[in-house]
Amino acid sequence: MTESLLSEAFAEGSIAIASLPSAESSLRVAGGLLEISGRTDAPYTDAVVAALHEFGPYFVVAPGIAIAHARPSESVFSVGLSLLVLREPIAFGNEANDPVRLVFGLCATDHDGHLGLMAELSNLLMDADRVNSLLNAGTVEDIRAILA
Repeated sequence: MTESLLSEAFAEGSIAIASLPSAESSLRVAGGLLEISGRTDAPYTDAVVAALHEFGPYFVVAPGIAIAHARPSESVFSVGLSLLVLREPIAFGNEANDPVRLVFGLCATDHDGHLGLMAELSNLLMDADRVNSLLNAGTVEDIRAILA
């Protein structure tokens, strides 16, 4: 999978920069970005929030980075990503990786179809310079340029 496909995973309306008060509110915004971009509907966002309450912050996968997701369901229309860059970090309750500044929303139509996308996202997240650029981006257009 090429980076152009990674950038395509971020549909129009799927990226935002915000200040929010809590982990749950950040998940609702990241899920809402998937809804706005036409990838999911509201029950998927509810499922992401429910996963946090049921399983804890397991999707805080690296220092400062969460990849919020729920199980594939009829609420997912296509594979996609959203990105919420938090102006102020939020504690999710993951001792090893808190606080979070980048909240990626991930949705998939099945258990395997997003694996290539996840590999490409992993490559992005292992690039400290690009992650730092995302954290310091001033606009959605800047973020899109970093993802391209």
